[in-house]
Amino acid sequence: MLATVGEERAAAWYEDRGYRIVARNWRSRQGEIDLIAEQAGILVFCEVKTRSGIRFGEPFEAVTRAKQLRLRRLAAEWLRSAARPRAHELRFDVASVRGDHVSVLEAAF
Repeated sequence: MLATVGEERAAAWYEDRGYRIVARNWRSRQGEIDLIAEQAGILVFCEVKTRSGIRFGEPFEAVTRAKQLRLRRLAAEWLRSAARPRAHELRFDVASVRGDHVSVLEAAF
């Protein structure tokens, strides 16, 4: 599945930069967080968008305001859960994956 490959590539991008992947595809009744990564007290919630081409626009463009708000609500829910690392800073990223190319927009919203 294309989305799974994209999430694997995005996770590798974070790991190559020294991040530890805390969770993948964390789900609740409200939705799903694709990746949660941590490095030096920074906790990153990442929405991964994978496309095979740009016919429907760049993958980043698929993260609408509604999707941003949902991801924030999901992050708050995850933070209330029992097992979580301590963080001094939270960040919301969007990873755009097309083929082998991964581009991460850090602090996207």
